[in-house]
Amino acid sequence: MSYSAPVKDMRFVLEQVSGLDDVNKLPGYEDATTDIVAAVLEEAGKFAGEVLAPLNWAGDQEGAKWSEDGVTTPAGWKEAYQQFSEAGWNSLAFDTDFGGQGMPGLLSAAVQEMWHSSNMAFGLCPLLTQGAVHAINSHASDALKDAYLEKMISGEWTGTMNLTEPQAGSDLAAVRSRAEPNGDHYLISGQKIFITYGDHDLTENTIHLVLARTPDAPAGVKGISLFVCPKFLLNADGTPGERNDARCVSIEHKLGIHASPTCVMSFGDNGGAVGYLVGEENRGLMYMFTMMNEARLAVGIEGYAMGEMAYQRASAFAKDRKQGPVLLGSGNEGEGIINHPDVRRNLMTMRSQVEAARVMAYDCAAAFDFASKHTDDDVRARFDRRGALLTPIVKGWSTEVGVDICSLGMQVHGGMGFIEETGAAQYLRDVRITPIYEGTTGIQANDLVGRKTQYDGGQGIEELLADMRDTQAALADSGDEHCKYAAPVLGRHIDMIAGASRQILSEENPVLNAAIANDYLMMMGYATGCWAMARSVLAVQSEQDDDFKALKRATCRFYFDAIAPRAVGHYQALENVNEAHFSIAPELL
Repeated sequence: MSYSAPVKDMRFVLEQVSGLDDVNKLPGYEDATTDIVAAVLEEAGKFAGEVLAPLNWAGDQEGAKWSEDGVTTPAGWKEAYQQFSEAGWNSLAFDTDFGGQGMPGLLSAAVQEMWHSSNMAFGLCPLLTQGAVHAINSHASDALKDAYLEKMISGEWTGTMNLTEPQAGSDLAAVRSRAEPNGDHYLISGQKIFITYGDHDLTENTIHLVLARTPDAPAGVKGISLFVCPKFLLNADGTPGERNDARCVSIEHKLGIHASPTCVMSFGDNGGAVGYLVGEENRGLMYMFTMMNEARLAVGIEGYAMGEMAYQRASAFAKDRKQGPVLLGSGNEGEGIINHPDVRRNLMTMRSQVEAARVMAYDCAAAFDFASKHTDDDVRARFDRRGALLTPIVKGWSTEVGVDICSLGMQVHGGMGFIEETGAAQYLRDVRITPIYEGTTGIQANDLVGRKTQYDGGQGIEELLADMRDTQAALADSGDEHCKYAAPVLGRHIDMIAGASRQILSEENPVLNAAIANDYLMMMGYATGCWAMARSVLAVQSEQDDDFKALKRATCRFYFDAIAPRAVGHYQALENVNEAHFSIAPELL
């Protein structure tokens, strides 16, 4: 089966829940009207369903191929990428200064969801380019911007992020790559691993962003600098010229996303790869976080986007598959297994979590739109805190539940799900990387506890709680029975967030806070998901489509009753944390 973009669901969230009308009022986003957004979503859905989705399974089977001449992508990839760029999809959310279309991140989040649902391995390429563009645009010199941004924004060139090294992993303080000054540039040497689309045949140039150390750099993360290191150096007229001393020496053999080349990159094997300093020396990690934080939101979208595709396939299979007498429907043996209560429960578990995660991701994207475009400094600061707070939750929780959702998709297929030809297994293989890369769930959890809760004394959390309490009051004041049902459910989750946050802010033992960080993140995910569904049940009251309204209410009710209570277990686990849990000697484990 192909992919059918859930445009109606997306528009509902954009227009009724996450505030498209308010984003449209921001300076520079006036063109993001409801009509324009609807047209963009329709066209993106067609491209995802008709061009990208048909390549997904075949690309997984063929995979990317390495040779000494470079990496080649699967059949059809180059043609699809050319269509993608020529249609303007790569430039959608970039500023107009260098040829972008200037659409808000809120719309971009919805469109990215389509790319990743239909073909995650393909969607990773523009995802990395997007982050590289924003890092260069935010921190590089005008000369570097003029040299690279227009071609990257158009999609004619792609971008990468080169952080990880074999000995370093996520510990960037251990980065050893070197950058020696040499006139107006530096010579880069070292090896980077796990570089998504580090080499490929889709475009004529690839622009690497590379973390490295200059000779006199201090130790640790304070001594890291960021460099632009193109695959091909530029001629005087800006066209690609001489090959730089940067090459892919192998590609990884992975569990999933086989069509996306994950490269081992070697810089400086023949004297040094030419690199150009971004901003100032020793501030590279701060610059790279511009790219990394954006990538973390995008990976969170990947997590639930893959869940959306797994849900679509599982639902279609369950309607068609006949097995045994059913208890729902008419009860006839000839009806699909979707009428078995356990199968229905699995599908509702999948659907409800996808819908909650979608709202959270769109909220996060909208927050950053306000943080960048609003005219009031205090409002910008408040929304920057909100986007920063939601980012680790979206990245961590949405990817963890994305894995669970894709696993349930296999379960609905039964034994056939374990057979590659049905396609259900690919979603689980592909989505499994999402809780790992761009910072594991543990890293996101510690970020949420440390930088996003403790660092500001809980200000971001208090602002979130205030908005959640406003929603609870609106639910309670509503004459709608579904809203009244949701009000006390949301109230219980508000209390859990408040209690857990107080515990974190008062705990002086860093070991215990680190130990409960994962439970705190997952509790926050389920609880803010409850808020997302509460706002959805409020908004759907005005919906004219009775079938859509009934489905939305049923999905929200299922989340309140069957999914939101999962927050309780995580809350109890963090309440019960004890040093005795970590007293066993490591050699005994």
